[in-house]
Amino acid sequence: MKYFLGIEIPRGPKGLFLCQRKYALEIVEECGLLGGKPVASPIEENHKLALASGDFFNDPTQYRRLIGRLIYLTITRPELSYAVHVLSQFMQTPCIEHFQAARRVLRYIKGSPGFGILLHADSNLNVYAYCDSDWGACPFTRRSLTGSFVTFGGSPVSWKTKKQATVSRSFAEAEYHSMAVATSELVWLKSLLTSLGVFPIQVMKLFFDSQAAIHIAKNPVFHERTKHIEINCHFVRERLVNRDLVLSYLPSRQQPADIFTKALESQQFLHLRAKLGMVDPHAPT
Repeated sequence: MKYFLGIEIPRGPKGLFLCQRKYALEIVEECGLLGGKPVASPIEENHKLALASGDFFNDPTQYRRLIGRLIYLTITRPELSYAVHVLSQFMQTPCIEHFQAARRVLRYIKGSPGFGILLHADSNLNVYAYCDSDWGACPFTRRSLTGSFVTFGGSPVSWKTKKQATVSRSFAEAEYHSMAVATSELVWLKSLLTSLGVFPIQVMKLFFDSQAAIHIAKNPVFHERTKHIEINCHFVRERLVNRDLVLSYLPSRQQPADIFTKALESQQFLHLRAKLGMVDPHAPT
C-alpha cells in the first residue's frame, strides 16, 4: 500500500512514513493560499478566539468544510490538534476572526506540507506516555483541557486534545483528570499489545510535569485536600501498585503534551514539535 484515503505511505530503511502532503496542499490551494506567507505556528499565542465578538462569517458552510478537512489532517499531523480543537468549537456561528485564524493554520501548513510521522523499523517496543492539562482553559464553562501523547518504540501512536467532562475545583484535580485519561489509554494499549503477542521490554512510563500530582499518586494516605479527586487517585495508584506503569517527572519546557493544551510561542512550538517525532523528508537539506 502506497496511498490510502489521502494518506501517503512511503517505505524506507528507517521505517514507515505516514503523511498527507497532497491532501494538505489541496486544502491550501482550495482556499487560495498557495502564494501566502508561511508562519511558524498554527495558532497565535495568547489568542482570544473564545471571546471573539466581531461580525459573523458570511459563509458558515465554507468554514465547516475547512475545519472538517483539518480534522482529518490531524491523523498524521498531531501538532495541529490544539488549533483544530479550538476552531472546531465555533462551527455553528463562526466569526470572521475565527475564519482568519483557520487561514493562519493553512499558512502554517503551506510552510510545512510534507510533515508526517515516522514509524521506526528498529523499535525497542517500549511504551511512553506524556500528559498535561490547562486548568480552567475554557472562559465560558471553565472546564480544563487535557492533552496526551503516547509513543510505542519511539513512534507516535496516539494523541489527544480534549476538554474535560467536568469543572475541576483545583489545579491538582485538573492534572489528575489528565493523568487518569493517559493511564486509561496506556491500560488499553497494553491490552491490545498483549492480544497481539507483543510485550514491552520495560514497564510503561507516564511523564508528567506536576511533581505535586506525582507525590499524591504515590502517597497511600488521602487527606482533606485530595478528597475531591480520590477516585482518580485510587485508579492511578492501583496501576502503580500493580507495576503496570511508573510515573516520571518531566519539566514543562520539555513536555511534548504541552503542545496539545495551549498556544505556544513559535520557538517553543518548534522545539516540542521536534519531540513529537515528526519529520519532513521533502524539506531541503
